[in-house]
Amino acid sequence: MAKYGEGDKRWIVEDRSDGANVHNWHWAETDCLPWSKTFFTKSLSDLIILDGEGNLHIKTNKVEKVDGEAYVNVRKGKIIPGYEISLTLSWEGEAKDAEGKSLLKVEGNVEIPYIADENADEDPEVKVTVKDEGPIGKTLKEAMMAKGKPLVLEKVRDYVKAMAKGGPAKDELETKKLAPKTSSSNSINSNAAGVSKENVGVVKEAKKEVKKEGKKGFKTITMSEKFNCRAIHMYEILMDENRWKGFTQSNARISKEVGGQFSIFDGSVTGNNLELQEGKLIVQRWRFGSWPDGVDSTVRLVFEEPEPGVTIVILTHTDIPEEDRYGNATVVENTERGWRDLIFNKIRAVFGFGI
Repeated sequence: MAKYGEGDKRWIVEDRSDGANVHNWHWAETDCLPWSKTFFTKSLSDLIILDGEGNLHIKTNKVEKVDGEAYVNVRKGKIIPGYEISLTLSWEGEAKDAEGKSLLKVEGNVEIPYIADENADEDPEVKVTVKDEGPIGKTLKEAMMAKGKPLVLEKVRDYVKAMAKGGPAKDELETKKLAPKTSSSNSINSNAAGVSKENVGVVKEAKKEVKKEGKKGFKTITMSEKFNCRAIHMYEILMDENRWKGFTQSNARISKEVGGQFSIFDGSVTGNNLELQEGKLIVQRWRFGSWPDGVDSTVRLVFEEPEPGVTIVILTHTDIPEEDRYGNATVVENTERGWRDLIFNKIRAVFGFGI
């Protein structure tokens, strides 16, 4: 993930004297790290975990630190969050006997080493430590793990959802949506009223063409990649689970039969084979685990060999949802980047097929 403030200047909007980003055409980038610190401080400080259950009393104290980077990019109203942060939260506990006499008081920390947008659909690792590792200290630590960890993860999920909606930029976006249209927009509407019937027909026809590109809320990725190998070799690599494991460094299970199922990238992507022509065509149904329930996409890979030893792979990936189940609007960008960087470029590097 690029660091905040280091984006390509062609995509970062320059400050204007009036502060405007006309039509949100350029990337408008907001630093969300201070907001993130405030969010977690408010949501995780002074939480009662146990209040006498089992003669145990446990509560969080305060967020000791939030490190890393967090930002939100907005372009033409589209929200793209980015964050890689770590968090440390202090907690305290006390064990009492049946008469209410204190047996031991302890202090400890809850550490979340990696909260990132790339893992927005997964709960992060949570570590609980205690300064007293005696029998009672361990009992308090285990209680904090059992009762406190789920509560902490709930707050992390709230953060992920808030970032997907724009974080600190949310209020500004909603204000723009509610702002009344200016006289210039009225002028445009007035001019539009004078468009001839012939032109109206052209506009309607154009809209029909746009609909053909994909269902509303879904996008299509098309790519053409050249490799220094035979077409049959590329086909075999993409249909062989052992080679998938090799170039992705992740678990894979791939059936070579039509109708057979596959699972790649440690189960993050699953699907089944729809059509197979050895050395020529692969058509599969793909689904990412972070996508909304019931949403599948279709991958079509055509292998062309214009000359011996040179293969062109034409990818068409249709019905990709614009948002995942958590509201993150980075699905299309992440999918395209995954094909390019995690599949095609890895194959070139590992098997020496670069051109």
